[in-house]
Amino acid sequence: MGKKAKEVNVDDKLYLNRFKADEKSHLTIIDPEICRDKCTNKDCTVFCPAKVYEWRDGRIMVGFEGCLECGACRIACPHKNIEWSYPRGGYGVQFKLA
Repeated sequence: MGKKAKEVNVDDKLYLNRFKADEKSHLTIIDPEICRDKCTNKDCTVFCPAKVYEWRDGRIMVGFEGCLECGACRIACPHKNIEWSYPRGGYGVQFKLA
């Protein structure tokens, strides 16, 4: 029998990435009232692999500094309420493989 495959821990893998955050966010909530009043499931807090979105004190918080730039938020938001663009050149995530 061969060796057993080592289990992958996503948080350990994400730790390898480095981020150079710009002072301006590349993620924008278009209308915060939609998040508060119409979005019952707060899906963005679940589908973002980097946990960029957090529901706190009755409003959505965006920690763009750790964004993996996968674009899942712009696709999966049921209200199309997230505006997403690539960070400016020289900023954003730097992936490291190990």
